[in-house]
Amino acid sequence: MSDKIDFKKTIDAYHATAGQFRVVEVPDLQYLMIDGHGDPNTSVAFTGAVETLYPVAYKLKFASKRELGRDYVVMPLEGLWWAEDMAAFTASRDKSRWDWTLLMMVPDWIDRDVVATAVADAGAKNPPARLDDLRLERLVEGRCVQTLHLGSFDDETEVLARLHDEFIPEHGWSMVGRHHEIYLTDSRKVAPEKSRTILRQQVAPRRRGGERR
Repeated sequence: MSDKIDFKKTIDAYHATAGQFRVVEVPDLQYLMIDGHGDPNTSVAFTGAVETLYPVAYKLKFASKRELGRDYVVMPLEGLWWAEDMAAFTASRDKSRWDWTLLMMVPDWIDRDVVATAVADAGAKNPPARLDDLRLERLVEGRCVQTLHLGSFDDETEVLARLHDEFIPEHGWSMVGRHHEIYLTDSRKVAPEKSRTILRQQVAPRRRGGERR
């Protein structure tokens, strides 16, 4: 039996420092994913997604350890966030307009057959509400800028404004892809003021005149 792997420690993109914007090259990773729309504080779909991802992720971990002899730490919940007008994140904070994909990273040795078995096991008794919506997919991000936010999600506004409106354009980049958050603490168990969240934004160089290369 190999040692248990903690990918938060071995993958550099899971490291961030509060008060510092850092450029990282994020490797292509695969995730369990579920999509949705609306305010995460009131959305039944959001709650259902969280309550589906965790049991499947743990089924995968146990199957990997038992059947493949490869153990690992279950990764934290993550989220991709976007809206038709991205000012909904930094200005109005109108959460009813947000679209999202919740995700949890799983190792590359986990394939679709293993996931299908884990989904079936999770659905054998009291199946999670959004089990049929779950998929396995790779996420390609590449160059990103990220920082660590300490505190409530509602206090992210100032940090995101600096990231989107100052740091990224000042370095000759434009935003591409989705706003990405990695929840290093479980909001179901930790007070908002003690939350630790990596805030990440994929970027691409700008051409002269403002177009991306």
